Amino acid sequence: MPAMHETVSPKYLALTRLAIQRQFTYRAATLAGLATNFFFGLLRAAVMIALFGARQQVAGMSLADAITYTGVSQACIAFLSLFSWFEIIYSVDSGQVGADLLKPMDYFLFWGAQDLGRALVNLALRGVTVMIFYAIVFDISYPASPGQWAAVLLSLGLAWLVSFSWRFLANLTAFWTPNSLGVCRLLYSLSWFMSGFMMPLRILPEWFARLCALTPFPSMINTPIEVYLGLVSGAQLGQALLTQAAWGLGLILLGKLALRSGVRRLVIQGG
Repeated sequence: MPAMHETVSPKYLALTRLAIQRQFTYRAATLAGLATNFFFGLLRAAVMIALFGARQQVAGMSLADAITYTGVSQACIAFLSLFSWFEIIYSVDSGQVGADLLKPMDYFLFWGAQDLGRALVNLALRGVTVMIFYAIVFDISYPASPGQWAAVLLSLGLAWLVSFSWRFLANLTAFWTPNSLGVCRLLYSLSWFMSGFMMPLRILPEWFARLCALTPFPSMINTPIEVYLGLVSGAQLGQALLTQAAWGLGLILLGKLALRSGVRRLVIQGG
């Protein structure tokens, strides 16, 4: 784990600011992404409406909750970079990784600070816009109290930590194989199903939900959305947030161990 003075160093804050400025230059990509989010959001909401039919509730979720679930998950796509993030792979393939490792920065924080800036902009521009669209088109659910809103924000922050730590670890496969893009795409595809992105885990077979709970993936999507919907509260809420934090810290540790091993391999190969 990095030292505390490292985590608050102005150089990492500067990287985050630069990433924020960079994201604001991608206006066309943002608009195209929003259009895609809206289209698939409508399709996913239609699936939920068909699934519920005349039923008022399924697995403790109302139809409004289920539609909201699709909206929040769509809003998190860009925030958590669910479909693609290959920055470290590209840096290894281009040789830029050598220069990055020589910088007087913690390598994890170097990429984390940049990803945080990217994530914040996408949450503000795409995430909030998607939810406004959903609020206009559908009757959706909202957190019931300021305390619940605070829990949502905390859970979203932890979801980003888990997501980035997972993506960082997955990208490190580039230190061992030239086919790391394919490996990462496979791993990302697995996370879509096991995070609850495709469908709320509570309405899937119990054995599958239990299997997913053994992975960090629900902490990225299912947990923050259930917090948003108020499906977990009291002791369950505290346990859900602690689980997210534990997965985040665990993945950071795994990433640092993998990085140490990968760097040794990179040096041996003359990279």
